[in-house]
Amino acid sequence: MLQDHLISAAHLSRDDIEAVLDHAAAVDADPDLVRGRHDGRVLALCFFEPSTRTKMSFESAMKRLGGETIDMGAVDSSSVKKGESLADTVRVIEGYADALVLRHPSEGSAKLATEFVDVPLVNAGDGAGQHPSQTLLDLYTIRENAGLDDLTIGIMGDLKYGRTVHSLAHALTNFDARQHFISPESLRLPRNVRYDLHEAGAQVREHTDIEAVLSELDVLYVTRIQRERFPEEREYREVAGEYRIDTDTLAAAPDDLTVMHPLPRVDEIAPDVDETTHAKYFEQAHNGVPVRMALLDILLGGDDR
Repeated sequence: MLQDHLISAAHLSRDDIEAVLDHAAAVDADPDLVRGRHDGRVLALCFFEPSTRTKMSFESAMKRLGGETIDMGAVDSSSVKKGESLADTVRVIEGYADALVLRHPSEGSAKLATEFVDVPLVNAGDGAGQHPSQTLLDLYTIRENAGLDDLTIGIMGDLKYGRTVHSLAHALTNFDARQHFISPESLRLPRNVRYDLHEAGAQVREHTDIEAVLSELDVLYVTRIQRERFPEEREYREVAGEYRIDTDTLAAAPDDLTVMHPLPRVDEIAPDVDETTHAKYFEQAHNGVPVRMALLDILLGGDDR
């Protein structure tokens, strides 16, 4: 499964996804199922960009499996600051660990890194490319709340630079899912992503207005406008705050609508939504632990997987 690495959601089959989600559900129901299974194993956390949820949930997952983590630390305090290449960095760290989790600002960096390591490597975000472990916990949350077949999902916000969006859209092509993408014209899905979804036979529609499709949705997946990805501050200011969900917006939504967000949020979901039954984004974040426990267990060969 996964050919020893997890680099892109586009490489995941339905069987791959369901294997992880089913194992995660078993772990979620009974953490003792895998507790201590990877005693003595070490997971290296290599984060070239800031992270809270991804980094801490991988650390929590590994420790709950009985293993330990080592952390490369901030880029400014590492040999990267001295000009060390990514290839050399992962070659060195591979000698200290049984698996690596890599986040890097350059698209394609995780795929490049796999050419230099023999231990499992998980892509924890490569620029505006992919974030497949986030996709797995997103799918787990969707499955728990709305199911994955006969699904109508709206994905709103920064679709151009949003790696969580690109990953999720690819993974959903394995299921009977109608995907609606809502964004400003300047932040539409990249052409290559649209092409790949079309080739995969995805049911895709694009909109600039959430009201046009809200009443049809089972799930609304909201993303922030990513200031750090814009080449110019002016471009960011033109769209910042343009797409915002609050309780007034959700008055027209189905009663059982599930609202998700990969977090962190800025102002795209108002705090008053937190108190509604729609809000599932904190549950989504918490699901990162059992899903990443299941993923690491599989990649590290637990239970003969």
